[in-house]
Amino acid sequence: MNPEKSWSWLAEFFKGNPRPRLEHGFWEESRKGEDHHLIRTDCLRVPGDPSSAFSVFAIFDGHNGSGAAIFTKERLLDHVLDSIPPGLRREQWLVALRQALSDGFVKTDNEFQRRGARSGTTVTFVVVDCWTATVASVRDSRCILEAHDGMVSVLTVDDRLEENSEDSKNFIVLCDFGCNSSVFIFLQRGPLRCWPGGLCISRSIGDTDVGDFIVPDPHVKQVKLSNNGGRLIIASDGVWDALASEMAAKCCQGLPAPEAAKEVVKQAVELKGLRDDTTCIVVDIIPPDHSTLFPSVPKKKNVLKSLISWKMWRKSPNKLEKKLSSLSTVEVTI
Repeated sequence: MNPEKSWSWLAEFFKGNPRPRLEHGFWEESRKGEDHHLIRTDCLRVPGDPSSAFSVFAIFDGHNGSGAAIFTKERLLDHVLDSIPPGLRREQWLVALRQALSDGFVKTDNEFQRRGARSGTTVTFVVVDCWTATVASVRDSRCILEAHDGMVSVLTVDDRLEENSEDSKNFIVLCDFGCNSSVFIFLQRGPLRCWPGGLCISRSIGDTDVGDFIVPDPHVKQVKLSNNGGRLIIASDGVWDALASEMAAKCCQGLPAPEAAKEVVKQAVELKGLRDDTTCIVVDIIPPDHSTLFPSVPKKKNVLKSLISWKMWRKSPNKLEKKLSSLSTVEVTI
């Protein structure tokens, strides 16, 4: 008999930290059909042991076709789990998960690159195990956490070249001294992009035509949530091009997760129009003694007021500031 299977429930009981309940919702408005998502709430660290359950929520925002997004959706989770040694206790498993996510992203990219296809994809991949959320991401989809007190934290790093100064500096150095002289980076109207491919990002899975200049290594962040719970909002850039993190959280406060996901997408489309696939997953992490996470119902939104707030946010130099001071965090970027 597996010792963890026999004693894990008892350990959690004596710690006074019973498992939260998860509720989730999903909504999308499609323009190109290149956004894909993954929701798995039936994963087990220990086969046959319900107390070892964890959940996975992910968004794959494809470009130049949906091939890379579909391939990554089908392969990434298996590659991550295969990279974790068997027989680990929960805390050891969570530590191993950080490196396994990085390994899984790279392995998935290597497999897809061998196909020679030109499409690529952003990935925002979230693993929720009890009160711990681990987020791995490449490109500009985003995951935010709204705590019970309303504080909003950004759990991902924006990989757009004009937003991430470190990545853009490294990219330009590689272009100057790398062996692939057919890759260029241009300053133009709109976002900073590299060619071929016209990509405005520094990390992705796929994008074979750009070679080694766009890397698949994810930013990995692991956070320990408080026992008061919280809400995760995971969305493609169709949402974040329209809504600041605080706006996305505020516009769906008081709504259950399924309605909240729909409201976030609705607000984004009303502000900017359906210019891109717009996808959102909302995950409520609810304490076991609570019936809901946010009991109040929000007021009706004023779209004009929201648009003014969005324009002010776009001009703010601190719009991607991460407010993580009250959370226990581990960040790994390889």
